[in-house]
Amino acid sequence: MPFKKVNISTLISERLDTDAELKEMWNNSRMEYAILGELIKIRKGQGLSQSELAEKSGNKQQVISRIENKENSPTLKTVCSLLNALDYEIQLVPRHRV
Repeated sequence: MPFKKVNISTLISERLDTDAELKEMWNNSRMEYAILGELIKIRKGQGLSQSELAEKSGNKQQVISRIENKENSPTLKTVCSLLNALDYEIQLVPRHRV
C-alpha cells in the first residue's frame, strides 16, 4: 500500500482553524520557540560557546544544550540568568492584535 501524500502545513492550518485549545497551545509554543531562537542567535553573535555561556550564567553546558535543542523548557529564572550573562534584559510590550 503506497503512502498518502500529506501537506502538513495545510493540515495544521485546518486544525488550528477548528480547535481553539490547539490554537492557543500552538501560539504559546511559537512564542517560546521565537525567544529560544533569539537566545541562540545572541549567543552565537557574541561568539560564545554553550560552555562559555553556561559558565557566565551559572548553569551547566548540558542545560544550555537541552534548552537550545528544545528538549527542555527553561524556567523564567534560567532565562533571566542567560539574558543577564548575555547583557540583555526582558521588556514586556503590548501585543499588536489584528
